[in-house]
Amino acid sequence: MFTISPEGFSLDGRPLRLLSGALHYFRVLPEQWPHRLRMLRAMGLNTVETYVPWNLHEPRPGAYDFSGIADLDRFLHTTREEGLHAIVRPSPYICAEWENGGLPWWLPADPEVRALRCRDAAYLAHVDRWYDRLVPLLAAHQTTRGGNVLMVQVENEYGSYGTDTGYLQHLADGLRTRGIDVPLFTSDGPDDFFLTGGTLPGTLATVNFGSRAGDAFRSLARLRPDDPPLCMEFWCGWFDHWGAEHVVRDPEDAAATLTDILDAGASVNLYMAHGGTNFATWAGANTENPTTGERYLPTVTSYDYDAPIDERGATTKKFWAFREALAPYADGPLPDPEPPAPLLPPTRVELTASLRLSDTLDTLAGPTARAALPPSFEELGTPHGLVLYSTRIPGPRQPYPLSAQGLADRAHVYVDGTHAGVLERDGTTELPDIPVPAEGARLDLLVESMGRVNYGVALGDRKGVRRVLHTQQHLHGWTARPIELGHGTPDRLTWDSRADSRAPATEPPGTAPSGAPTGPVFLRGTLDVSEPADAHLALPDAGKGYVWVNGFCLGRYWRSRGPQRTLYLPWPLLRPGRNEIVVLELDADLGTVPSAVETRTEPDL
Repeated sequence: MFTISPEGFSLDGRPLRLLSGALHYFRVLPEQWPHRLRMLRAMGLNTVETYVPWNLHEPRPGAYDFSGIADLDRFLHTTREEGLHAIVRPSPYICAEWENGGLPWWLPADPEVRALRCRDAAYLAHVDRWYDRLVPLLAAHQTTRGGNVLMVQVENEYGSYGTDTGYLQHLADGLRTRGIDVPLFTSDGPDDFFLTGGTLPGTLATVNFGSRAGDAFRSLARLRPDDPPLCMEFWCGWFDHWGAEHVVRDPEDAAATLTDILDAGASVNLYMAHGGTNFATWAGANTENPTTGERYLPTVTSYDYDAPIDERGATTKKFWAFREALAPYADGPLPDPEPPAPLLPPTRVELTASLRLSDTLDTLAGPTARAALPPSFEELGTPHGLVLYSTRIPGPRQPYPLSAQGLADRAHVYVDGTHAGVLERDGTTELPDIPVPAEGARLDLLVESMGRVNYGVALGDRKGVRRVLHTQQHLHGWTARPIELGHGTPDRLTWDSRADSRAPATEPPGTAPSGAPTGPVFLRGTLDVSEPADAHLALPDAGKGYVWVNGFCLGRYWRSRGPQRTLYLPWPLLRPGRNEIVVLELDADLGTVPSAVETRTEPDL
């Protein structure tokens, strides 16, 4: 039995120092889980910690997915097979720089849900239904039932968000009544308002920080003197946003803080021990000011996090510095780290076929919706991707500004099939001087969604565009065609004779027979390999878009914005022989249509 006392933790009557590392099963392919877990042990850890993202497992209400990368049961079995204890954090909200902080996109679309992360009856009804499905799976892996799960989290950094302790108690009671009998815990920042807002009496409180360990533990001790010190998130690296600098932390500085934690007699969870990748459209977003929601900052595809074990599972200088700090606390000699998978040799994959997005709408787009004002992605039932919004501007009229309000997050604008410009949330939201001839003009906005905000008051971010104005005048009478993007999108494409040339890259802008703008383009090439191996994919002459390998979406690229300019390609996605690479380049009208994809042996983050 795992127990907690003011003196520390114990398992079956023996003291246990928790030396844990965060590794999210949903950011690593299942075939790679055993290697990554063994790397944690080689660094000197005895425990692995993971969040559970609700939105991954319940992509639509009542439709559950626990397969492939979402196979939580298999992951927990694997952690035990690799000799690690486990800490699980299944709270409805996880933050984690993950889409919407783990909350399903469809929650804000439910008109009965008036508020998130509180005792809103409709919200709690969804949580309870989710827990009915999830918690029995977790309960089977507890140490009390012969498994390896030591502790389960109630809520995540709730003190950074709210003060509804009744909501926290509802979650704790829900875990208990569904079979969780190992200790529960909360995790928050060390300041008093974090700890007074986010903790529960009788439930272990833990703290999250990246430096000043002594101050953090003293703050915890003042408010929770009977709780042993545990840093549930030691931020040993950091994440990146599109358009910002790549963030790194000096290995020796991080190791010094880790040593401070250990010297204080505390337990620790490295966040992250291994970061992994935000595949498909799962990367979240932050705002520069989390108290106002101002200035949107979308997170990049890589979640390397400058962690001690890098994105493809290799050791770093930080790994060796941490191993040296952790080794004195191990139960014996540490195993040697295993090398990661081999790398493909550098090669160039020509993108020899292309299809205009406009030629695929009848295949890819969902039902056309009609409304006075543009409906949101949520109203259209579209988690992520693109929506083509179309209307007409009456004429004649002289040039006036065209503005998009409530844009989330980026739009290519077309007037009578001619590309007029790009609008961005918290960027350019107005195009000057849009004239309209006597017969009027067709207006199209192709809106792309980026990650939903995962932290602060902007949680519950909606996608689309709220209103479009020509001068001060609302434009009405919209149609909306949603195009969901994710795993399997290329499998729905038909590469017929239209795909035999690269003509879309050089033809002037126009309008397809369907009436859709014709700029964005799908491109296809073939990567031949003798044996599957890792690679880093680069698109040297690309702008912004998405990449798929054998139908699996690696994620978004935004080479023109940076900082990330390569995407990690894990070996399990490849097969001996021919492999299909498909690119959707959204900025074709800006002159950025990639001619090739390159495999490289080094990442460019």
